[in-house]
Amino acid sequence: MSDAITHECGIALVRLKKPLSYYHEKYGSALYGVNKMYVLMEKQHNRGQDGAGLANIKLDMPPGKRYISRYRSIDKTPIQDLFERINQRVAEGLQGDDSKIHDAEWLKQNVPFIGELYLGHLRYGTYGGQSIENIHPFLRQNNWLTRNLILAGNFNMTNVDELFGNLVELGQHPKEKADTVTILEKIGHFLDEQNEKLYRKYKKAGLSKIDISPKIAEELDIPKILRKSAKRWDGGYAMAGLFGHGDAFVLRDPNGIRPAFYYDDDEVCVVASERPVIQTAFNVPFKEIKEIDPGHALIIKKSGEASLKVIREPGERKACSFERIYFSRGNDADIYRERIELGRRVCPAILNEVDKDLKHTVFSFIPNTAEISFYGMVKGMEEYLNEVKRDKILKFEGKLDGEKLESLLSIRPRVEKSLWKDVKMRTFITQDNSRDELVSHVYDITYETVKSDDNLVVIDDSIVRGTTLKQSILSILDRLNPKKIIVVSSAPQIRYPDCYGINMSLLEDFAAFRAAIELLKERNMAHVIEETYQKCLSQKELPEDEVQNFVKNIYAPFSPQEISDKIAEMLTPKGMKAEVKILFQKIEDLHAAAPNNTGDWYFTGDFPTPGGMRVVNKAFLNYYEGKRERAY
Repeated sequence: MSDAITHECGIALVRLKKPLSYYHEKYGSALYGVNKMYVLMEKQHNRGQDGAGLANIKLDMPPGKRYISRYRSIDKTPIQDLFERINQRVAEGLQGDDSKIHDAEWLKQNVPFIGELYLGHLRYGTYGGQSIENIHPFLRQNNWLTRNLILAGNFNMTNVDELFGNLVELGQHPKEKADTVTILEKIGHFLDEQNEKLYRKYKKAGLSKIDISPKIAEELDIPKILRKSAKRWDGGYAMAGLFGHGDAFVLRDPNGIRPAFYYDDDEVCVVASERPVIQTAFNVPFKEIKEIDPGHALIIKKSGEASLKVIREPGERKACSFERIYFSRGNDADIYRERIELGRRVCPAILNEVDKDLKHTVFSFIPNTAEISFYGMVKGMEEYLNEVKRDKILKFEGKLDGEKLESLLSIRPRVEKSLWKDVKMRTFITQDNSRDELVSHVYDITYETVKSDDNLVVIDDSIVRGTTLKQSILSILDRLNPKKIIVVSSAPQIRYPDCYGINMSLLEDFAAFRAAIELLKERNMAHVIEETYQKCLSQKELPEDEVQNFVKNIYAPFSPQEISDKIAEMLTPKGMKAEVKILFQKIEDLHAAAPNNTGDWYFTGDFPTPGGMRVVNKAFLNYYEGKRERAY
């Protein structure tokens, strides 16, 4: 993506089901769980660059022994920082006696993070600051095993104010108004409530206090706690929790907006935000990794038994389509095929734009996440050219000599890597006045790959703001002296904010929104802006089921092509010699390419929850009133 956007976080959970000595004997190390967590987190580092955290629970530790460990980091390389600190603690624990590294029970008793239950988190900041206090996992501590709660997730709630108010009504005094705090305390409240209920039950039955604790651990009803806690949650979430006695859960929202996959056998139960990382870390087949169903929680008991339980009634599946376009790594088998198809499906519009003149058209991509859709675009062009070759060969009716045949068979798309990204330069760029000039040097071109009468087609996975296109990429490509530059987005126009995990919250930042506003003003339709404001204003006190997305009115007067053309005009830098065109994926082609991930609210405005409808209207109110703040 040429415009870098921060986006949702990543989670990783591992529950070892055998004694640690088992893993030492079979896999050669009692640090098996730590090593697997490193792989799971490192393979998902694309989901978190602002920080990382890791927590561990040791099962059945005697009183007085530490059984919960947690590290968090906001280092430049947070994952490496976490595991270097763990390795250091291991080295300190051994005190030069390397023979102890083979004693699994000694390691468990004496070294932090050597236990059975792990929860890791990778953070991309969507709300709050970048201090260590904003990094998951969050910890709610208590001297009672069964009241300890560790929470981490990939989520945003649209109704934080309501959830905060609920906590206050319960008599709590939350330390801040943030979805992480409200979720942690909400679950914690019902965890405490069930602990109290079970305590009274067994005290009445005559059990001693010391005998009551294991009974509570055995009978805690985690699904019931989650059902009570999640009753009023509005948002997208895949959240994981660990309890001090050893139970764990991973809960997914009713629409399946945020992703979560799991694998379970007799040795381990593992959960991650992306399927291929589990395949890589544990070398298991694609078909054995399951998706946690929307509205369900994977419950992992202290015994190691894992099961899916319905927590909230599943709604219409609206899994985030941006996962398929951009966020998740492309080595997932399904995602790879979908991105290939996204590239293939933009071919008709490209052929129309270049008047089918592939002899004078060069194809490239904007590094690096668009590479797979680029392959799909090339495959689509090859399929088109194969039809052209077939038709020409048939016209010769057997009178085709070797030279003509060779000439026909040599026709293929002209593919070049015309644009390069110098990753090393990114770390040098500051936020001062020289930044724009420095940004222009992050990208470079391959000279002499394009001729003056050529069209240059470059595919990007999506265009959000268009800032990088205007400030650097288009001017750099213009140095190649093409006749026309055609920027192709494998995603449709981004028109609406996201409130379920992606940091795309300000309408005025979107190139499509700015283009629609400009068109309204140019065509003497500015009254639509005022009318939309009044309609959004009128909905502030309506019941949830009556709220509509009136921001759609801003786009309604124009065809997608009109908005695309206006975006191209607005993003074309002064002094460009080449003509600039921008093409976007069609919504129907997106759905055809990724049929199981139909969450498209940032493209269509069809938000899957009532909170989303409120957010988009509030975002417009903020825009109209000049407030640069997120609407949730």
